[in-house]
Amino acid sequence: MNVNIGPFAFQTSHLLLLVSMVIAAVVGHLVGRPQRLGISNVLIDMLLAAMLAARIVFVALWFDQYRDAPWSVFDIRDGGFNSWAGLAAATAVAIWHAARHPELRKPLSLGLLAGTLAWTLSGAPGMLGMNAQMALPAVELKTLAGGTTNLAALSHGKPMVVNLWATWCPPCRREMPVLAEAQLRETGVIFVFVSQGDDAAKVQRYLSGSQLKLENVLIDAGSELGRAIGSTALPTSLFYDASGHLVNSHVGALSTATLADKMAALYLQKGNPIAR
Repeated sequence: MNVNIGPFAFQTSHLLLLVSMVIAAVVGHLVGRPQRLGISNVLIDMLLAAMLAARIVFVALWFDQYRDAPWSVFDIRDGGFNSWAGLAAATAVAIWHAARHPELRKPLSLGLLAGTLAWTLSGAPGMLGMNAQMALPAVELKTLAGGTTNLAALSHGKPMVVNLWATWCPPCRREMPVLAEAQLRETGVIFVFVSQGDDAAKVQRYLSGSQLKLENVLIDAGSELGRAIGSTALPTSLFYDASGHLVNSHVGALSTATLADKMAALYLQKGNPIAR
């Protein structure tokens, strides 16, 4: 599930990660209280190292996408992070602290164990894929011409990218040119743009004013699709394989690099076409 808090979009799993860190800090504090030890600073160091390493590795992997706009490297709103690099960096920091301060080993180990258990038992790992393998929702959607259709009818046996957006949403407008270019370039994938809460006239005015040329623009005035996939956050992008099962998702505006990363993973799915 995904939620909006003010202007920011969050995956519930990320919020649960913060809760798990708090639990780890509390347990570490309780274990280390007789020696007046705490692990909060270590956890913060681990988090910062993880974010920095994850971003650096992601940018390195997709540097060509950032080359023309180098300042976008610092715009982490695109969610471009390499999770394995982040995990490795966090582990290295924990080991480094434990090696330098042997007295921290017990509270740090037990705190991290408690945080990991809290994270796992909360169901957060399963939320990262937004119910991965979930089939295309059978929600009836309207076309700009006033007809009705659904996602399955548009798939034609190809991988599909479904973007949930709205005309009033600034991150949605920011990512729309990136998706428009991808729709022209990635001919082996069906791109669908489902407006949440807008009517057809408002969407048509926006598209005309922004001079965006998009295919498969649909209207979901009641935001039923968002509820069906468990996301109230905008924008949300869903990546389905050729058999119509959800294999990836992204909350927030996609940059050229993050979209390229998601598309590369989509093309690796069994049964998907690899020619572009």
